[in-house]
Amino acid sequence: MTVFSNPAFDNHERVLFCRDEPTGLCAIIAIHSTALGPAAGGTRLWTYAEDDDALYDVLRLSQGMSYKNAMAGLKFGGGKAVIMKTPGFDGSDALFERFGEFVDTLGGDYITAEDVGMSVEIMETIARKTRYVSGLPLKSGRAGGDPSPKTAYGIYHGIRAAVQARLDRHDLEGLRVAVQGVGHVGYYLCKLLHDAGATLVVSDLDEARVDRACSEFGAERVGGPDILSADVDVLAPCALGAILHEKSIPEIKARIIAGGANNQLRSREDGQRLADAGILYAPDYVINAGGIINVACEYFGDVDDEGVMDLVAQIGPRLAEIFDEAQRTGEPTNVIADRKAQEIITAAA
Repeated sequence: MTVFSNPAFDNHERVLFCRDEPTGLCAIIAIHSTALGPAAGGTRLWTYAEDDDALYDVLRLSQGMSYKNAMAGLKFGGGKAVIMKTPGFDGSDALFERFGEFVDTLGGDYITAEDVGMSVEIMETIARKTRYVSGLPLKSGRAGGDPSPKTAYGIYHGIRAAVQARLDRHDLEGLRVAVQGVGHVGYYLCKLLHDAGATLVVSDLDEARVDRACSEFGAERVGGPDILSADVDVLAPCALGAILHEKSIPEIKARIIAGGANNQLRSREDGQRLADAGILYAPDYVINAGGIINVACEYFGDVDDEGVMDLVAQIGPRLAEIFDEAQRTGEPTNVIADRKAQEIITAAA
């Protein structure tokens, strides 16, 4: 499959294939749009069955970053990168340094940071070869560090907005919330929800993570995909995407879906399916923008850590506006969010 015929291609400005035989690096960097500023988005480290799967992933994720950054009001366009865990992958410093060199060749058109499989330590290694990197260790009084807690904080405020819109409640006390994926973002979200009085149901491919959530937060364990049909008020997908589709949606009992995973809908039509089922959906790239807000404030150096938290909290009111419009017009929330993001990007271009 070529780039241009890939179903996720959306007039992307640039796609860079990065191959370095000595280190074993195989990566793809996709720049969707620079209309609002340099394309920003994390680097994902993942095992893909086929090269085409990696290409589809990076194209779709980079488009999502354009929309996410636009809706968050950031001076960033949209980009994304994937590093493929091929046979023999060793995750050496040399490999990540070489990736940093590829990022540097783009001259600042792409700003990278952490995503799935990456860490602050790896970003430090990449930063040896390029200054176009964020998500570096937190400096006193400044924005920076692991963006996961900020992502979780934004999701928490988004859940509160959704609960108020759909359940007419201002608190989370006693609500049952299912969190699919309790890694970095999911774990921090569980802590916030637990402190707010919610009852948690959790799942993860890593049983050690589930054990930790059950031990620390009194969470109920659910196996694998069964969490999608758990008897809960809120479903918070915080693992990988494409979990909401024509087969899974009829099984969902939750009245609200609000979580941190990217590209939760398998297709745009699934937003309508959720609306038809009476399920309020928080568009993923709106609710999970806390991390990129932190990255932007770190990169531009114009807001301290306390200011970042204030900006992330605005995700709640932003979603409330989308929910209100959906109630008035009958349009699916994902269609409304897409239109708003496209209007912002078009106006800038």
